[in-house]
Amino acid sequence: MDAPKQPVSDNTQPPEQVTLSQAFWYWLKLGFISFGGPAGQIAIMHQDLVERMRWISERRFLHALNYCMMLPGPEAQQLAIYIGWLLHRTWGGIIAGALFVLPSLFILIALSWIYIAFGDVSMVAGLFYGIKPAVVAIVTQATYRLGSRTLKNNLLWAIATASFVAIFALSVPFPVIVACAALIGYIGGHISPNHFKVGGAHGQASKSYGAALIDDHTPTPEHARFLWSRLAKIAVVGGLLWLLPMTLLTTNYGWEHTSTQMGWFFTKAALLTFGGAYAVLPYIYQGAVEFYQWLTPTQMIDGLALGEATPGPLIMVVAFVGFIGGYTKELFGPDMLFLAGAVAATLVVWFTFLPSFIFILAGGPLVESTHGNLKFTAPLTAISAAVVGVILNLAMFFGYYVLWPNGFAGTFDWISALIALVAAIALFYFKRNVIEVITVCAITGLILKMLL
Repeated sequence: MDAPKQPVSDNTQPPEQVTLSQAFWYWLKLGFISFGGPAGQIAIMHQDLVERMRWISERRFLHALNYCMMLPGPEAQQLAIYIGWLLHRTWGGIIAGALFVLPSLFILIALSWIYIAFGDVSMVAGLFYGIKPAVVAIVTQATYRLGSRTLKNNLLWAIATASFVAIFALSVPFPVIVACAALIGYIGGHISPNHFKVGGAHGQASKSYGAALIDDHTPTPEHARFLWSRLAKIAVVGGLLWLLPMTLLTTNYGWEHTSTQMGWFFTKAALLTFGGAYAVLPYIYQGAVEFYQWLTPTQMIDGLALGEATPGPLIMVVAFVGFIGGYTKELFGPDMLFLAGAVAATLVVWFTFLPSFIFILAGGPLVESTHGNLKFTAPLTAISAAVVGVILNLAMFFGYYVLWPNGFAGTFDWISALIALVAAIALFYFKRNVIEVITVCAITGLILKMLL
């Protein structure tokens, strides 16, 4: 069941109030179609929530997105939590964030079991062969869409260009890029405020798709207003949700047990994921492969491929790491290997994604109090421009990885290039949605692998 489509004949009136049930079905559908990494996922949400259903306006969407970009963790999932919370209070945020990752968790548990138990993933490999070029096209389209909405003047273009050069050519860490962009925005907001207003230097309003349920001037809901008592409650509950399972693991198994160490290691990883999954993958590789030896280097690479080809955040590769680690370490003995892997994968996902819920539910009211406050929005506008350059770098990384799988010294994969080109035409020219493109490309890749 899809979320209700709003009539397009009259968009001067906001859509009808969305029920929690209607939102539930949309977030569930999103969990199954959120391919393309953060850029693709954010593009899907913008198309659905801003353009088609008008649950939230362009400005409110970007305001929330800019905050999520500043946080460690998967920004697309955090954006879903934010919008779900804004619409339907705490439970709305929890449902949106949980459904964003649960389909991917179940899919990855199943694929990880097939991978480790049977060692035959030829069918999956065929699907990947078609999906990877589609992801290149999806991320490229998302870069274009985000850039067209964000880069409204030459100064913002310069920030995006500098961001791309910094991460592509100089390997500057993403947190440093964010900090520099925020500083530029803060200073620029005082020196030349018009360049950092939403809509650019000429004061143009951001593109409107009609009146939205949460519009530019919609008053902040009561539950989204900042209260110290509410912040303290969220901090206490969030702390207990981390402390209780860690205490149980330590008490029952000991600090050095694999399960306990997974909880501790992925808590630290969750707080280091500035800039998306690729920024923290070296840390996960070093810990999971080299230090703990939960899996081999080859298994880690295969897990990354699984993470790229399944819906949900790319950081969901941690579920694969957890499953393989629990399975190979035989947490519950040699007769319950699948259960060991599934429990370990679930445990890892809990500790990886719990901070995202706390950050949004605790910080959301502060962000909602800053609409129109240039001291806060100017740094966020600059960060948004910088992120365009970062995502362009990601698109180029994907393109290199897919089209030259063995590096520039190897052969150019012209078949993957053709699939990517067709996917791009479908997205840019024919305006096909992401799930259609992913499905067709996956089937194409499977057929080609069977024939070649």
